[in-house]
This record gives sequence, structure tokens and C-alpha cells, in this order.
Amino acid sequence: MSLKKSALLILLILVIDQWSKIYIKTHFILGESIDVFNWFKILFIENEGAAWGAKLSDLFPISDRIGKLVLTIFRLFAICGIGYWLYDVILKKTSKTLIVAVSLIFAGALGNIIDSVFYGMIFNESYNELASLFSDEPYGGVFYGKVVDMLYFPMIDSTWPNWVPYLGGRNFRFFEPVFNIADTAISTGVGILLAFNKRAFKEEIETDKGDLIETAAQKVLKE
Repeated sequence: MSLKKSALLILLILVIDQWSKIYIKTHFILGESIDVFNWFKILFIENEGAAWGAKLSDLFPISDRIGKLVLTIFRLFAICGIGYWLYDVILKKTSKTLIVAVSLIFAGALGNIIDSVFYGMIFNESYNELASLFSDEPYGGVFYGKVVDMLYFPMIDSTWPNWVPYLGGRNFRFFEPVFNIADTAISTGVGILLAFNKRAFKEEIETDKGDLIETAAQKVLKE
């Protein structure tokens, strides 16, 4: 897979991701939702932390603001590493499966970084009002943006049977996390690497085998 095709795939994901986020941000009030199907809803929430809303301030004795800044900076370093990985696998002309997977991960990570870096300085708050793009009263600043999530799949919404220890009578919902297109791209890329590991790293595995055979042959000749 060429660099051009990889770039087109990344651009396509970024356009869809950012369009969906900007649309939701400017057409939904925070917490507002609509039912698409019984098992699929569009629910507007904002994530100030990492995956599943986790915050560094929940783990370390630091303020939410410092934790947010550290997380955003970490994401910037991470995207640089993923970008280098993508460039390297394309340069080495590795398997198409690997390049597609890394491209998806890079696109998803970049999509969420755009939110974290810029949304705080171009949108106003969404509490009890619709946000405006390029607002005169932004809710944060550079590096302090919140990631917009909207895809919600509560396929099962029930309660645990009373006979279940500790959980009986409590609400049970599957699938509860709310995510976005960028998250979907990352999950898909990781899923491809896990499900098609041998195909993705086929050339590397064959190279390692070749090196082992060559080493073994050299030892035999020396003996």
C-alpha cells in the first residue's frame, strides 16, 4: 500500500470524524440524545480525560487542568510515534494489512488530538445551549479541548436477577461506553492487528525465520 493511499484513508477518516463532531457540537446540547434504533442512540457527551473518561487527576495528586495538559502533551508525543511507525512500515513496503491497521490507528489518534488541542479555543460551552464554531467566548484554550463523543449502543438495558451475588437488582447495560468515529478507527486498527497478526507481520516473521536458518547454516559450516 502506497503512502498516497494511506494518506487518502487517513484524510477520509479525519473528514468524517471532524464533520460528525462539529455537527453534534453545534446541533446538540450536552447530554441531549436521539434514538436511531432501540439499540443505537446519538448521545452527545464530552470526554475530558483518556479512554472511558479516566482522568490523571483521579490517579495522581494533581489538578484537573494540569492532568488535562499532561494528557494532551502525551497524546502529541504518541501521535508522533505512531506517525513514524506508519512511515516506517510504508517505506519498508510491509503487508497491506499492517499499513491499513496503522493508518486507522494514526487517523483515529489524530482525530481525537484535534479535539484536545483546538476545540477549547474555537467552541463555547455546550451546557444548556448550542455551541458555536469560532465562538467569541471559547470554553478553554489550546491543549484544553474536550473530545466529542456521540455513538452509543445500549443493546441490552436490563437489571441483574436478584439471585446474582452482589449484583442482583442492579442495572445492567451493554454496551455502555459512548465513543466517536476516531475511537472506532483506533479500535478497528487494533482489532486487525490482533485478528490478522500473522498476515500483518508476515514479512517480519519470514525475515526472522530466514535469519535463523542462515545462522544455523553458518554454524554447521563452521563445524
